[in-house]
Order: sequence, then structure tokens, then C-alpha cells
Amino acid sequence: MKNKYIYALLVPVLLTFFGCEDLDTAPLGDEITTEQKAEVVENDPSKAAAGVNGIFAQFSQYAPNEDALGRVNHFDIGYGSVMMFSDANGCDVVQEDNGYNWMSGSLEYSDRDYTSRETQIIWNDMYAIISNSNNVVGSIDPATEEPVTQFYLGQGMAARAFSYWVLAQLYQFNYVGHESALCVPIITAENALETALAGGAPRATVEEVYSLILSDLNASITLLKSAEEGGSIRSDKRYISLAVAYGLRARVNLTMHKYAEAAADATSAIAASDATPASIDEVSDPYFSNIEDSNWMWGIFVAETDDVVTSGIVNWISHMGSFNYGYCWYSGGRQINKALYNSISSTDIRKGWWIDENLNSANLTDAENAFMVDYDYRPYTQVKFAPYKGEIETSTNANDIPLMRIEEMYLIKAEAEAMSGADGLSTLVNFVNTYRDPSYSFSGDVQEEVFRQRRIELWGEGMNWFDIMRLNKGIDRRGGGYPNATMIFNIPAGSDILLWRVPEAEIQANPVISNGDNNPAAAAPSPVSE
Repeated sequence: MKNKYIYALLVPVLLTFFGCEDLDTAPLGDEITTEQKAEVVENDPSKAAAGVNGIFAQFSQYAPNEDALGRVNHFDIGYGSVMMFSDANGCDVVQEDNGYNWMSGSLEYSDRDYTSRETQIIWNDMYAIISNSNNVVGSIDPATEEPVTQFYLGQGMAARAFSYWVLAQLYQFNYVGHESALCVPIITAENALETALAGGAPRATVEEVYSLILSDLNASITLLKSAEEGGSIRSDKRYISLAVAYGLRARVNLTMHKYAEAAADATSAIAASDATPASIDEVSDPYFSNIEDSNWMWGIFVAETDDVVTSGIVNWISHMGSFNYGYCWYSGGRQINKALYNSISSTDIRKGWWIDENLNSANLTDAENAFMVDYDYRPYTQVKFAPYKGEIETSTNANDIPLMRIEEMYLIKAEAEAMSGADGLSTLVNFVNTYRDPSYSFSGDVQEEVFRQRRIELWGEGMNWFDIMRLNKGIDRRGGGYPNATMIFNIPAGSDILLWRVPEAEIQANPVISNGDNNPAAAAPSPVSE
């Protein structure tokens, strides 16, 4: 019964993730005994600590989908894969489509085929986090008043909410106007047995998914507040603190266009966090590689001994970096959209996060500028992300990966205040003046300006796609400096190609989702002139 028990807990995770040939996908019916039903729902806090570590271990892994895909794929690295795929789908992380760039499918939107490796990786990885979260949530009495178990339960609920928030914006359009549209299946510790008996879970509506997300985050905030008051706090930033939970709810409320609530949550996140925005001096050199930096609220911790690091090249910074050994040296690296770069003021320290048309950045030393020339990087290549320990040409790719920085909270606060009738303009101007550009001034559409600021500030951190979807924007790569004419698109907002499709393997394994329940198949976009 071992495999059937796994299925009962993990549906609708793709069965191929665990080895489809080993699983009985038929409804279990009367084969589940009373004892096994009790096993599914038992409360066992002793399992919670290992379960919480299991959640966050899912964020960084070496080829977790090797069995499902029948091979090791060098862009299969946990949540970093989602970040890279979605950034490649957009128009700000410019890349050349060549033999060393694993993002070609996402650059050209062939990743939307429901048999693509990318869609299986996203589905498997996000539902694996959900599964581990459910194991934690299902092992703890929700009425617990013990601070340590409150902390564990808060982790499980917040991580589950984060995963569903990510999935909701990949598999359906934004909440407003699409509340009744099909989103993704809901599987929780509470419905695991019911789902197993049915043989699977249907696609829930957008409204149902967001109701679960908010319920989880509301509960997590209550739990983490009580846990912290009782002395139970996270040991490092790979875990979710009260401030991070507020930050996650701020993101969700912003996505739902609940602006007053988003502003309040961003304010609470800033107040509850000990993080402070990185100073102009700090970001005047390559940065953003260490989870211990004062501006990080939450991140993926990567150790030198992790398999993704010892692999040499199967890691996030191998693809995203410029100064370190990896695919970056052979793929041409990552550039910023040329038009976006040109919109950055010369007095903004962030202008130096990329080399200019002359292959130079004022933020770099002479040796670093020479390195960028020697390695034949193109104009506008990023120098935002420092190599591990600041060592140029290092082959130790143990960079941590940012998931939430305090700067984002100030930008959420500014936009949400402006959209709810408060003085978001002052919040925005004060933030940029203090931390990025002392000469900055602005008057106009605050929401559009915050969108531009987020494109610059959070470039390469896997956030831009969520902004595109929540603001109902299209993908216009014209004037962006894409080196391949075949990658220059102008995709209108709301186009079917913007949505990912439920993987074929999930439809085959889940009897309550049919081909007709999937998002529409769409032809790849046609290139347009620059």
C-alpha cells in the first residue's frame, strides 16, 4: 500500500515525478482501511521539523525531475527554474538563443506545449512544495498554542500559499475579471483522502485558489506572530518570518488589486522586518549574492556542498551570472532590455548594474570592466549579481538566490497607496532618492512608474512575469535589443499563448481533468520587425 498512500497524499502532483510505472492511478475506494485513513490525518508534531526542512529543500535541487523527464536537464534546479523560465518569457531579461542557452523554449514560447519539459518542471516542482507543506500542515493540530509548533505550522501554510500564488499566475490570467475561470487543482492535507478516493482533483476556479491562498496567509500571520511572541523565530532566512508572511500577503493583495490591503501589508512587513534597503554605496558594486545581506527578507540558501554547486554548471548563477564559470561564459550571458536601460537616469546607481554600449560600467573596477571585454559580453550585459564571495572567474557557484527583498515592500507600498488614494508618490520618490538616485523626481502615473522601477530593481529575480499578468500587459520586445530576429515579438495582452497548459502527464494521470479542461492550445507567436 506504500505507493497508494503516497498517491493519496500527493495527488495531483504529476505521478511521473515519483515514477508513473510504480503507481496505481485508479481510485482507491474501499481498499483504504480505517487505519490508513487515520494515518492520513493524524497529528504528529514530531514530524514537523523534518517536514519544514523538506519544504525548503525543494527550492534548490539538482535535477529533481530526472526520472519524470528521462534525463538530467541543466535548467532543472528547483524554484530557480521557474524564475528563469518566466523571465525568459518576458521582455526584460534579453538572451541569445544559441546552443549554450537552455532558455530557448521559453524565449520562443515552445514551452507552452503541454508536453514540454518546462511545464512539467514547473508543475512538478510547485506541487512538490505543496505536498511537503501539506505534510507539515497535516501533522499539527491547528489549535496548537505551543510556539515551536505554531512556527512550523506557519511555515507550511505560508509556503503552500506562495506555491499556489505562483501557479495561479502561470496557469490563468489575473484575478480581477477571471474569478470564475479555471485555475489549478487544489490539494490540501484536509482533502487528500477525498482526492485519492476520487482519483484526482479538478481544476479549481481562480477565486477558489485565491481564497485558499488568503486563508493560509491569514492563518500563517496569526501563527507566526504568536510564535515570535513566544520566542520561536527562524534560524536563518531560508525560512518564513512574520515579516515575510506579511510580504507574501502584500503581493497577493496587490495581485488581486486590493490596494489598501496591499499597502497595509507592505507597511506591516517593513515594520516587522529587521531588513533595511541596500544603500547606494552597497549596490555600487556587484551585489545580490548572499542571503545574509541586510536587504534580504527571504531567500534560497545554497551551500558549497549542495549537488547543484558540485555539479559546476547545473545551478542558477551558472545561467544568470557574468563573472563566474558556467553557461554564462558560453551563452552570451543575460542583458537588460535596451529601451529599459536607456530609461534609467545617469544619476541612478542602478545604471551600472549593466555594462553600457561601450562595454563599460561605472560600478566596476578596471579589472572587472576588462573581464567583461575579454569574455566578449555584449552591451547591456548584467553585472548586478556578484560571483560567489566576490571572486571573479570562480568555479564555486554557491550564490544564494533572492526570493524577497525589503526594497520590493517599499515599491508595493508606493503603488498600493497611490491606487487607494494615499500619497504613494511621496513614498516612491523618497525611496528612490534615498537608496538609488539622489536626483530622482517624478510626477505622473505612479502605477506605471512603479512598474518601471520594479523592472529595474527586481531585474533577473523572477518577479517581472507576475507584474505583467497582474497588470494585464502584453509582451513587446521591439526595441529591446534581442540578438535573434526570431525572438522579437509583440504579443497582445490576454493572448492564449501567455498561459501555460496543464501537462499532458497530469491529464493522463488525473481522471477528473480532461483535455477539454486545459487552457487553449495556441500557436507560437510570429516575429515582428524591430
